[in-house]
Amino acid sequence: MMSLLVNTIVSLAPVFIFLIVLISLDSYKLVRLTAILRTLFVGGMVAVIAYFLNKWLAPSFVQTLTLYTRYVSPIIEETLKAIFILYLMQKNKLGFLVDSAIYGFAVGAGFAVIENFYYLQSLHHASIMVWLIRGFGTAVMHGGTTAIMAILSKSMFDRFGKKYLGMLPGLAAAIFIHSLFNHFFLPPILTTIAQLITLPLILVIVFTYSEQVVRTWLEMGMDSDVQLLDYILTGNISETKIGQYLISLKSKFPGQVVADMLCFLRIHLELAIRAKGLLLLRNAGFKPAIDPEIKDRFNELKYLEKSIGTTGKLALSPILHTSPRDLWQLYHVQDLTMRKKTTRTA
Repeated sequence: MMSLLVNTIVSLAPVFIFLIVLISLDSYKLVRLTAILRTLFVGGMVAVIAYFLNKWLAPSFVQTLTLYTRYVSPIIEETLKAIFILYLMQKNKLGFLVDSAIYGFAVGAGFAVIENFYYLQSLHHASIMVWLIRGFGTAVMHGGTTAIMAILSKSMFDRFGKKYLGMLPGLAAAIFIHSLFNHFFLPPILTTIAQLITLPLILVIVFTYSEQVVRTWLEMGMDSDVQLLDYILTGNISETKIGQYLISLKSKFPGQVVADMLCFLRIHLELAIRAKGLLLLRNAGFKPAIDPEIKDRFNELKYLEKSIGTTGKLALSPILHTSPRDLWQLYHVQDLTMRKKTTRTA
């Protein structure tokens, strides 16, 4: 009984320790705990699906099982894990490389937990060395490959804006690393040590770079948003190039629609500034309060979005921040608002 407990801890603890370290490195607290727990659960469900797929396909490779574990199962498992990351990107829930890495590693961690539970049942007489390799090697590999895939996919999406095609380089990298791990070119213990040296180094570099990106985006974005909002609130917008552009739209849209466009732009800016303010407060160690009026602003934003229509939004696109990162910040504020509302209801 004691040996089973030790084996369980050794096989599962490393991946959770690694995940906790990643979360602690996130100084802006971009990912909340409930989202991480939900992602771990999703990763576990992915492992269950992968188990049944592998069980169904493996008999076809009974004469070349090594070929299957090296080339087929990595494709199945990494593709299944990538689906959730694609979903998060589609919903604009990934804003930076930092939260992409955390979500990616959490998916892989959930996958590794279920996989190791399965092996704990079937290989319960295995030596402690097996569980050390599975804990520090295989489990961390599952988290690391998905984290790298999420980082590369987010980077490609930010650069080119193509969600599906942008996933391919990251997915290919994850499959390659997973396949390389399963080849066992080195003894398992050396492979595990090499992984524990390279993976933290890669993620630390990514986190450092992303923190700089976040800081620059906050400083530059906040200044431009505040300045533009000030022009709108003081009525001096007509003196700017943006104001002149809005005036030119009067010849193409009814006056009421142009007025709704200006209101849409104002509320969008207010919410964007609020999102950046929340991140700055978190980075400074403060717990920001949620404005009870934010929910009403989102409702008004949705109403105005319908009022101006798709053509109106396209007309605003030259001045409206609609990059994946800017869309993420609106989701971030809305998510915080809904969470606060749920807490009060409970």
